[in-house]
Amino acid sequence: MAAQASDWRAQLPTPRGRVGFDVPLGLMTWFRVGGPAEVLLRPADAEDLARFLGGISPEWPVTVIGAASNLIVRDGGIPGIVVKLARGFSEIAVEADGIVAGAAALDVTIAEYAAAAGVAGLGFCSGIPGSLGGAVVMNAGAYGGEIRDVLDWVEIVGPDGTLARYDASALTLGYRHAALPAGGIVVRARLRAQAGDPVAIAARMTEIRASREATQPVRARTGGSTFRNPEGDHAWRLIDAAGCRGLRIGDAQVSEKHCNFLINRGEATAADLEALGEAVRGKVRDMFGIDLRWEIRRVGVP
Repeated sequence: MAAQASDWRAQLPTPRGRVGFDVPLGLMTWFRVGGPAEVLLRPADAEDLARFLGGISPEWPVTVIGAASNLIVRDGGIPGIVVKLARGFSEIAVEADGIVAGAAALDVTIAEYAAAAGVAGLGFCSGIPGSLGGAVVMNAGAYGGEIRDVLDWVEIVGPDGTLARYDASALTLGYRHAALPAGGIVVRARLRAQAGDPVAIAARMTEIRASREATQPVRARTGGSTFRNPEGDHAWRLIDAAGCRGLRIGDAQVSEKHCNFLINRGEATAADLEALGEAVRGKVRDMFGIDLRWEIRRVGVP
């Protein structure tokens, strides 16, 4: 990518954070697959990100990754600018009736902070893999709760570098969907909560943790749920009924523990994982006439 990118890369603003070129992304993803970022930006904070975006051409593509828990980076890598939100976006502040957290704060960490402070209503976040920014973008949910149930407001940096706050009501939050401003990057959000019994909150989180351990391949190289649940049904049931439990392509496998999860057994490529997902979609379509929709994001060049 470097030869093609050399002219425009020289025009990039200088951030307070870090910029790298042709940076491998595979080890940053939960699947441990994928090619390099043409440009990788790790902004120092929201102001740094805003200034950087305000200083680049709107023609340059920008891709955002957080914890990369629900992401397949294709083997050819990601052209343009990849924004990785990290340390400067991971702060968590507990309030009497909620939590304000940066987009890079892990959902499970937010739940743990809330539990330690005796703040109830956010325990379901411990069952969501990944970070808060991604959870807002896809209105993530688990164990009976969704982000839309608790979201007060979100701060977003626009592609022109403007930083604005939006009430949750402006985002039209639906099943695995949020209507964010085009090109906007979530940098901070507030989640509602209420005072609760720390013992009861901790017990509920222990229950969620045990359930995940028992039913999901949490210790494998995997992501979150691969496909969205169709209306009135569960993706895992359709996948299982179509005979896909344990199905493999190369070192990519449909989990035998929970068949709405894909696994990298060690040497899988992004192409293997994506081909396996498409094979599963084909088998479900042939048997049930239902088109499963990917929940995992797939980005970059094959």
